[in-house]
Amino acid sequence: MEWQHKCLPYRISDCKDLLELDAIHALLQSSYWAADRTRDRIEKSIENSLCFGVYNESEQVGFMRVVTDYATFSWICDVIIHPDHRGIGLGKWLMQILVEHEAVRHTLMILGTRDAHGLYEQYGFERREMMSRRPAEKTKNI
Repeated sequence: MEWQHKCLPYRISDCKDLLELDAIHALLQSSYWAADRTRDRIEKSIENSLCFGVYNESEQVGFMRVVTDYATFSWICDVIIHPDHRGIGLGKWLMQILVEHEAVRHTLMILGTRDAHGLYEQYGFERREMMSRRPAEKTKNI
């Protein structure tokens, strides 16, 4: 699906064919949560997720990824807007599209963040304690 902003020259699409991997990689390299993620790992994560691209007239300026089973659960991650395009409501618009999206609106949505709590709370997200497990470090065979 594709959505055109009613006042600004931006659009959002959930079509993976439109995603610009180089732009997404550059955006995520600038984040605190994915700065060390390789381009190959980003590409693999996109293959296995519902993704949204934010575009102006000439390039991709934002991204969001949703890991979901499409039935009960959705993990919202990699939400990012290019710094040059922040402050005009693109993050709010992206979240509005997400919470209304036919494929996932009925699922339990969870996300983890160190910032932008106020943004997510506007769309019904509640601050909660979470547990996590990092993948084991690769060990040398002895």
